[in-house]
Amino acid sequence: WKKTMEMVGKTFGKIPKPLQPIKRTRIAKTLDSYKIASDPIVLKGPGNTALVQAVYPIPDVNHEDIPVLDVINYILSMDKNSYLERALVKSGLATEIKTYLPKLSAGGWYEILVKANPKQDLSKIDDAMKVEVAKLAQQPVTQQEVKRAQMKLTASLILDNRDITNQGIQLGNDETVTGDYRYTDKYLAALNRVSVGDVQRVNRKYLNPEVRTVGFFQPTFNYKDSKSPSSVANSSTGEIIDFPEHQSPINEVEEKDFIQMSEYLPIVDFGPMVQEPTLPQQFSLDNGLKLLLLPDQNTPTVTLNGYVKAGQEFDPENKGGLAAMVAANLMSGTREQDGILIANNLASRGAGLEFESYREGVAIRGSSLSADLPMLIRVLADVIKNPIFPEKELEISRKKALSKLAENSEDPTEVAIKTFVQSVYPKHHPLHKFPSDNSLNSINREDLISFNAKHYRPESTTLVLTGNFEVQQVYSLIKEEFSDWKAKIPAPSLKYPNVDIPENLVQLNPVVNDKAQAITYIGHQGIKRQDSRYYATLVLNQILGGDTVSSRLGAEIRDRQGLTYGIYSSVNAGNNFGTFAIEMQTAPEDARQAIASTRKLMEDLHCQGVTAREVEAAKRTLISNYNVSLAQPEELANQILMNEVYGFTPGELHKFTAKIKDVSLKQVNKVARELLHPDKVIVVTTSPSIVIEKGYKQTK
Repeated sequence: WKKTMEMVGKTFGKIPKPLQPIKRTRIAKTLDSYKIASDPIVLKGPGNTALVQAVYPIPDVNHEDIPVLDVINYILSMDKNSYLERALVKSGLATEIKTYLPKLSAGGWYEILVKANPKQDLSKIDDAMKVEVAKLAQQPVTQQEVKRAQMKLTASLILDNRDITNQGIQLGNDETVTGDYRYTDKYLAALNRVSVGDVQRVNRKYLNPEVRTVGFFQPTFNYKDSKSPSSVANSSTGEIIDFPEHQSPINEVEEKDFIQMSEYLPIVDFGPMVQEPTLPQQFSLDNGLKLLLLPDQNTPTVTLNGYVKAGQEFDPENKGGLAAMVAANLMSGTREQDGILIANNLASRGAGLEFESYREGVAIRGSSLSADLPMLIRVLADVIKNPIFPEKELEISRKKALSKLAENSEDPTEVAIKTFVQSVYPKHHPLHKFPSDNSLNSINREDLISFNAKHYRPESTTLVLTGNFEVQQVYSLIKEEFSDWKAKIPAPSLKYPNVDIPENLVQLNPVVNDKAQAITYIGHQGIKRQDSRYYATLVLNQILGGDTVSSRLGAEIRDRQGLTYGIYSSVNAGNNFGTFAIEMQTAPEDARQAIASTRKLMEDLHCQGVTAREVEAAKRTLISNYNVSLAQPEELANQILMNEVYGFTPGELHKFTAKIKDVSLKQVNKVARELLHPDKVIVVTTSPSIVIEKGYKQTK
């Protein structure tokens, strides 16, 4: 404490006191200044998703009714069996519901956003929404519903503040917004005093249909049905174009522009650790399931991360989206309990469990208070071993997937990512497949059952737990719940063909209409995680574009030339693939010059390399960021998990910083020559118009 206060005084004590006291601007209270819109605000335009949005004014953050509004929001929308979920999504009227409850010093608002099929009657959706909101005012909710909301909200707040960074943010936010750093403690006490009567009273007071503002967005036509010649010509032909060099070379930028931020970073002590860090304990069940446990008695919570080798790479050629559909439906019901009961069991303890499919593998994420860990493990074992994939829930998830696909088709970033990935990985490559309307509509319940039987296997599963528990007790519980899990059919195999970088520059320009900016991806095949050059590549990436502010790309393309709103580079290294990419957002008219300038900068690094000062600054940043990230339970558990998935020992958790420290200038420059190929990159620019000028030489 004393050392911290000395550092605070040294850092901020030099700031002079203002000559006059700062006067805070008086902000009008929301409840005193809002205007009621008598009729819905209707917008019409091209799009793939219809929207209904309702907004209600609410009081300031310190008002006694704020905790009650949180309970109302949970009952209305945040539970699998919530009022709005049942009435809108499960009925087929809508595909997704989102709510937002910003609590501000002068008052905020409560927002309900409903997404639906473009052909849906929005007035019908709005009527159904009004009926469900009114129910809470007309008839009392149950005590069980209130208790479940209280438990979930309390646990979520505790789980969200497991690490010191979020605790600091919470204290700062409380002091700044509410004027009291103890606000969260007072809020929790008030939350647990909320009664059934409070829910009815507050709902009548603030969620009155007469005070809300409603907006409709009605698509006039579907982008996917549009036959714009520019869209067809540029997004589907895959032409290879020689891109002309930028006429004016990039001016030399002084080295200080790239490393100036390092002056403000804390000094990293590269000396040996005095105490050997704690490592996770590793176990394996007889059926092949891997388990890593890292206890921490300083938290009242438990974090669970897992991995199943059942990702989108295993999607059949004509069934894109199957792996994601399986993961989305694991929680929909088992032989012992339906999805509602599963959700209620978790919510009543404030716990969470979810599955998400990625290109390589399915991620499992769970959390609970430490006392509820046995329940969390039992639910996990049940849903992963005994899913039944109910037909009704499958149809709901299909509609959600189709709706998301429609949204993505008009999102410039999503269109650019898909085009880029499919250009890097050719047809019949496991990573080339993406879901389509046809593939999603072709998936049936038998497909889910078959995929689950093939790919959800104990020997393909790894679980990591960190938090407050006794290792032997958790191991015994995992063994009890999972030892009878057996795969009934042989494990499937998957072959990844070799992928080379392009022989020439490849440029693609898919058009997404009615957007204000262009999104560009530049890159090609990269390296795998096990590649010995991985650590030097991370350092190179940090120098090139790891940070928009202090990297070479940020300093040159963003700051000096002013061509982009944001630019950064990334290295995505997996077990079977690797991708290097630069992403930037520009005005459409600046896209061409920004691309040429970026390629010129890549060429400079390829030919001339980087400097020793840049390498040291990048290493300091990477090590600092890594050490800070391990203070977050989710990041710690995920790092332990992925080290196991990639075939490293548990010791990799703490060897990472030493390996970054050992990277030399020579290694970074060698990697720059081997991995940066500005004349052989794939460039994908998604824009509202064609940014490739006509008349350039085209080659097949």
